[in-house]
Amino acid sequence: MARIPVMQIGSPTWLPVVARHDKWAKVLLPARPNGAAGWVFLAPSDAAVARSAFEVHVETESFQLFVTENGKEIGRWTVGVGKPVTPTPKGRTFIMASLQDARQTFSPLILPLGAHSNTYASFGGGPGTVALHGWPDPSPFGTPSSDGCIRVPDDALSLLSTLPLGTLVLIH
Repeated sequence: MARIPVMQIGSPTWLPVVARHDKWAKVLLPARPNGAAGWVFLAPSDAAVARSAFEVHVETESFQLFVTENGKEIGRWTVGVGKPVTPTPKGRTFIMASLQDARQTFSPLILPLGAHSNTYASFGGGPGTVALHGWPDPSPFGTPSSDGCIRVPDDALSLLSTLPLGTLVLIH
């Protein structure tokens, strides 16, 4: 048994449903190990259910991120991913939160994912959460350059910031 918090990193909690059985939904969890899932009872429940038409795909080998809406690609960018010693974790995750952190200057917005570094138990005072975020110059795009996060150009971050929390992110 577990209780899902109403808020995660200052944002409302939205978890993607990856399977259903009767009145139960299997949801991805922002927990270790990456890809962890659990079953929640939907009815009667105080859980709201919504549908996102969007998916984010990250191809780490080719340094490509693309967004689809109802299966149709609506944007594609070259991005930076984790270095070989601190790789971006692969698998199925989701956009967990949206935050502005005045303490950092590398990105106007950070979109933490429900995935964690497989290298760091903690990072920057937190639990080693991987995120989508910008970068002040284009030097990391097309390279393995981060500690596991996905560095994106400004126009990609602009689109990503409009996607609903809970949007599925598939990292290959």
